Amino acid sequence: MAAVLVTFGLGIPLARSAEAAGPRQACPWMDTSKTADQRANLLLKASTLDQELRWLDEQAANNPTRTTFPGGFFGGGATYPVQVDCTPKVVYTDGPDYVRGTAGVTIFPDQIGLAATFDEQLAYDKGVAQADEAFRSGKNVILGPGVSASRTALSGRTPEYLGEDSLLSGNMAAATVNGMQKGNANQPVMAVIKHYIANEQELDRQTSSSNLDGRTLRETYNLPFKILIDKSNPGGVMCSYNQVNGVYGCENPILNNVLKGDTGFQGFVTSDFGAVHSTAPSLAAGLDQELNAPKFYTPANIGAAIDNGSVTRAQIDEAAFRVVRAYIAHGLFDHPLPAVPSTSSSTDAHKALAAQIASESSVLLKNDKNVLPLTASTKRIAIIGPTASNTPTNGVSAGTVCQQAAGPFGGGGNACPTPVAPLDAITARAAQAGASVTFDNGADATSAAATAAAADVAIVFGYSKQGEFADRTTLDLDNNGDTLIAAVAAANPRTVAILETGTATPMPWLADVKSVVEAWYPGEQQGTAIARLLYGDDNFVGRLPMTFPKSLADTPTNSPQQYPGTFANGSTTRPTGSTEIRQVNFSEGLLVGYKWYAAKNIAPLFPFGHGLSYTGFAYNNLKVTAKTNGKKPVDVRFLVTNTGPKPGTETAQVYLTLPSTTGEPKRLVGYAKVSPKVGRGDKVTLTIDPQSPDLPLSYYDTASHAWTIAPGTYTVEVGPSAATATLTGTFSVG
Repeated sequence: MAAVLVTFGLGIPLARSAEAAGPRQACPWMDTSKTADQRANLLLKASTLDQELRWLDEQAANNPTRTTFPGGFFGGGATYPVQVDCTPKVVYTDGPDYVRGTAGVTIFPDQIGLAATFDEQLAYDKGVAQADEAFRSGKNVILGPGVSASRTALSGRTPEYLGEDSLLSGNMAAATVNGMQKGNANQPVMAVIKHYIANEQELDRQTSSSNLDGRTLRETYNLPFKILIDKSNPGGVMCSYNQVNGVYGCENPILNNVLKGDTGFQGFVTSDFGAVHSTAPSLAAGLDQELNAPKFYTPANIGAAIDNGSVTRAQIDEAAFRVVRAYIAHGLFDHPLPAVPSTSSSTDAHKALAAQIASESSVLLKNDKNVLPLTASTKRIAIIGPTASNTPTNGVSAGTVCQQAAGPFGGGGNACPTPVAPLDAITARAAQAGASVTFDNGADATSAAATAAAADVAIVFGYSKQGEFADRTTLDLDNNGDTLIAAVAAANPRTVAILETGTATPMPWLADVKSVVEAWYPGEQQGTAIARLLYGDDNFVGRLPMTFPKSLADTPTNSPQQYPGTFANGSTTRPTGSTEIRQVNFSEGLLVGYKWYAAKNIAPLFPFGHGLSYTGFAYNNLKVTAKTNGKKPVDVRFLVTNTGPKPGTETAQVYLTLPSTTGEPKRLVGYAKVSPKVGRGDKVTLTIDPQSPDLPLSYYDTASHAWTIAPGTYTVEVGPSAATATLTGTFSVG
């Protein structure tokens, strides 16, 4: 980090007025010919201590002329002098998936769906569109995107993260951040990524401890942050609610030691809402800003900490500097928000992008006897299930699964009560093909089965609701959805199941249906995308960004100590009235997601990376660099041929297994989307660069506290999923 040039004496009174600094001068920190570091130092040099302290609280930092901030939901409150001149109004908005809580914006598909595209350009484009809508709506900081390890598929926030693999989620998050921060030069928006770190469940998220070793911390939970920070330079990082090894995330030394130290993060760290528990310990650990109203970071609390020596001026100076520098570096000082925010910032182009993401995120999991795409010979179509229609059935409709479930503070759920419904879009498309559609809301399985039996093909929708504030207790579909699909499949041998979920589901009826589509939470343009896919107007290109297990018993966290965690009495149920911290042991270590299934030789229902197409692909001619010294890149070359009848896109994946001495599970080290013409092959070269942010040849050695490359034989697997090694090769590190 660049040195903080400003210095202050401890004798400066905490409540010194703005006038004490003398007559107002021009604002040299607005000189755009200077660097962000220089400008930040100039501003802080002209500030009183109380003005400097404003940057350490979100509300005070972002409302420069306001002086009084009453306590928020968690209490607190403080009064400050007016900020120095020429500081901007800044407005934070939650937005891992879309600009939440804002009228007139595009409701994009969820983030797990975006990850299923494996398409960084699409993530970039979505970031550009989302930032454009945020700025024009009067908001210039987006709290998002987020990454996690998807340690348990039950976690409530699974749909707002980017899957179980560090490389994929880090790359997709980085592309999104770059779109947000670089895509609109005159409408700059800053990204704050979240939630740091090991924030893997909603149950007792504020009163649980994620207990894990240093190697697992760096290789599994910090690595996606490392990748996205290196590739996109986000303005901020939000620390999480949970404890890590018994210390709250927002006052944990890993903020300084790992995030700002090993990872080299240059921006500022802000807290989650109500995630601060102290003044001095959090400042000392590396927290720079308290989210929402001041509670622990008030002038009175910080002044007392200075007086008793538990906080130094250098710590305060650095925190303020990091916030100001980030605001300047990301354009917030130089591009004021619109005086009159828009209430209709969505555009036709953004809606088309939402439809494209919904299409490319949908995963064709099964397609026996080519039931899909629908053809002109299909004249009678039954559509079954409440989420197909905008007319609610017992409160459930297409809007229910537009995005993740709503929590008490908004977001998700009711974001788009009247999206483009699948029923409407499929009916319109069927009419073009000379087919008719009959709808049954699925409330009665007997009625649904009768509707299905009278049709040439039955399309049945199943769903499950999921979101922030609560974990799921089962992976089964909601509202007897599995029973409904089974009844429909028994009545019609040509049944297509379309799943709108935020996570994996076991599918006990899988053998009885011909086709299965995972559509996730597909946003406001869901019907448009689904209809085009069913008729083959679009081909399926989505791939699973998370493993679908056959049952919860097969998952990496299938013990109460691992999930949901236990209390001192050994129970998973919180003792009545207790504030005890739930202990969640990450004893599976590195074996998260597909790594667990490969290491334990457990066959999943569908593996990470899986996805079918309306055409077929073959892999041939693997060539791998024979040897490397561990510093030079390794090239993996192969041929992907379109062997089927239609144009299509394949996501070729490269996995690497390190020498057995490392004890490492195999890992994804590269992927490429290729679209060879029918009957033709495309040559693919994927480079494994030892110096890239994901450190593909390295493991974290806890003895030396460093990333290390072991000598020995490295095994390369190339194929269409984590469980399918179509091609295998090796190279050695001498």
